[in-house]
Amino acid sequence: MSASEPGFRAEYACSEGCDFRASLLDVVYRCPRCEGLLEVRHDVAALRAVPAAEWKRRFESRFGSARLPDGSGVWGKREWAYPQLPVEDIVSLGEGRVPLKPLPRMASELGLAALDLKECGVSPTGSFKDWGMTVLVSAVKHMRAQGVPLRAVACASTGDTSAALSAYCAAAGIPAVVFLPRDKVSLAQLVQPIANGARVLSLDTDFDGCMRLVQAVTADTGLYLANSMNSLRIEGQKMVAVELCQDLGWEPPDWVVIPGGNLGNASALGKGFELMLELGLITRRPRIAVAQAERANPLTQSFRGGFKELVPMQARSTLASAIQIGNPVSFRRAVRILKAFDGVVEEATESELSNAAARADKEGTFTCPQTGVALAALEKLVAQGVIAKGSRVVVVSTAHGLKFSDFKVGYHRGTLADVTSRYANPPVQLPANLDAVREALSDLG
Repeated sequence: MSASEPGFRAEYACSEGCDFRASLLDVVYRCPRCEGLLEVRHDVAALRAVPAAEWKRRFESRFGSARLPDGSGVWGKREWAYPQLPVEDIVSLGEGRVPLKPLPRMASELGLAALDLKECGVSPTGSFKDWGMTVLVSAVKHMRAQGVPLRAVACASTGDTSAALSAYCAAAGIPAVVFLPRDKVSLAQLVQPIANGARVLSLDTDFDGCMRLVQAVTADTGLYLANSMNSLRIEGQKMVAVELCQDLGWEPPDWVVIPGGNLGNASALGKGFELMLELGLITRRPRIAVAQAERANPLTQSFRGGFKELVPMQARSTLASAIQIGNPVSFRRAVRILKAFDGVVEEATESELSNAAARADKEGTFTCPQTGVALAALEKLVAQGVIAKGSRVVVVSTAHGLKFSDFKVGYHRGTLADVTSRYANPPVQLPANLDAVREALSDLG
């Protein structure tokens, strides 16, 4: 039995406009003619045969299910992900269906009509990477069942991709190999793939060096590449856009702000909005802002030059380690999306991202440093008048702050380099004395 009714199909196509096509069972990541990245192209005419109202009804009826695959925020929309995948090959850990958390005080302070945080870190491995990895690992399970000789799945990672790959491969019983830059990921991110039984290679290089090595290794077609240059990942990650529109009654916000590193997520976000627009579920595009750390900002620099070129850089150490990437693989895809969505790019310093994360935490979140970059970029774009007062904005939070506990502790202790902690809230040291306790609490309202 297929994951969706017969007639819905998808295949690989060149994202640069060549007429290359390939089956989703093929082990291929780039167009053999122009070396451009591939995309998964759906039969939109077949999808359009289902009325928009029926798509909304179908997705909303599945959204309340406690059982998989309907209980997955990705596979509950399976016709738009990998429509011909058999249900028995779906590998899901219950990803998606994450909170849309309002930040009313920050919205009021910035003069916005609404500000919501799409908390993608409230997910099985604590990051948005789960949305894409469920599609990729399910595809690998199906390929192996069809006799494609894949020995293992491999990725380079700044932490979150390796955690997601390892967990989904563990669930599927498929070997995983992860390439991590030594001493450049948090302890929580390092231990996740170890706990899930992956082969962890800690390399004396940065993410871009890991990425070069994993691409070389996966030239052996027995090892399958799981980074976001693999367009199967994008198919799951685009559901973030679909779900947040569903959260908002199928009315897109005015702006979506998202952190950008390798830029697959920005590409996926736009692809999700474009598909909803084509199928009539929404009637307009939101504008998109990609946020980068100042110390790893190749897209920012390209944006300031009119996107004429990408100049790869040696990314410097940043608290936003998951986006510490100097040569983003999905640059061209992201630029196309930004141009189509009248998008902008903004950056944040270490102090700006840290304080923005702490500001949001005071409304009940626990934001990662990458989300801090997006929140800081939002503040700057509002101050510049790029994002108008009265706008409705959604910020995509990409990981859970618990994966970056050292960042949180350092902020409130005031020990982070190059950061002035405006919202530090260290514990009050007191003797075990009732009068001292009462004095410490005397100013509470």
